[in-house]
Amino acid sequence: MTLPTETPPTGTSAPEPEAPAAALQISHVSHSYGKRKALDDVSFSVRPASFTVLLGLNGAGKSTLFSLITRLYGVRAGAISIFGWDVSRTPGEALRRLGVVFQARTLDLDLSVEQNIRYHAALHGMGTAETKARSADVLAKVDMLDRVNDKVRALSGGQMRRVEIARALLHRPRMLLLDEATVGLDVKARSDILAHVRSLIASEGIGVLWATHLIDEVRDGDDVVVLHRGKVLDKGDVGAVCARAGAPSMSAAFNRLAGVDATEEN
Repeated sequence: MTLPTETPPTGTSAPEPEAPAAALQISHVSHSYGKRKALDDVSFSVRPASFTVLLGLNGAGKSTLFSLITRLYGVRAGAISIFGWDVSRTPGEALRRLGVVFQARTLDLDLSVEQNIRYHAALHGMGTAETKARSADVLAKVDMLDRVNDKVRALSGGQMRRVEIARALLHRPRMLLLDEATVGLDVKARSDILAHVRSLIASEGIGVLWATHLIDEVRDGDDVVVLHRGKVLDKGDVGAVCARAGAPSMSAAFNRLAGVDATEEN
């Protein structure tokens, strides 16, 4: 799936907003499917060069929020901005700073890794030389450069995810969204994907929003947004959220905030 982009005229570029505080700002966003409210007055922010976990059970509204951020759905109530650029009013500027890995696999299984990357580069208007240099760089970052000529269907689930992350980084975004990126992967593949994404924060200064229902993917020191049935129940660093919930762990804090038991959580 490809995000729409807008390219400034040759020799020009849009001026940056003055010192935006957030890589991603969600302000009072609501969204409904008919009478069912999927998101209810959701507000939070992701700091530049930080790892923020959007934590919620299946059906919490995580994918709906991602669809609004990426403009697959229009924002009807509230506002969303990426480094100060509003996704509704300045979508081209906002989305060219954004990379996305959706929950559903979007690679062409019958094409090679290189062909998938080149196709994505063409959609972003990149030339041959630029594509070659950038594809080698991003595939090296996710340890997939040695599989560049392999067809995607020959890769494991974890390897496919790493290629999708490389593809999302191709246009050098400053903000990265990942929606349930480890679903269906084994323990080692999950750990590897998380390690790769976390390393991007240190090496590239990228802001990350990691949506998951798996509490064990939250690490002490992360920022966390607890989303349940379309509402933000709490947000902040893990220690602060646990302290406010009077809980010894993030798992216990989530259970108390959402009012669920361990069986429902699992």
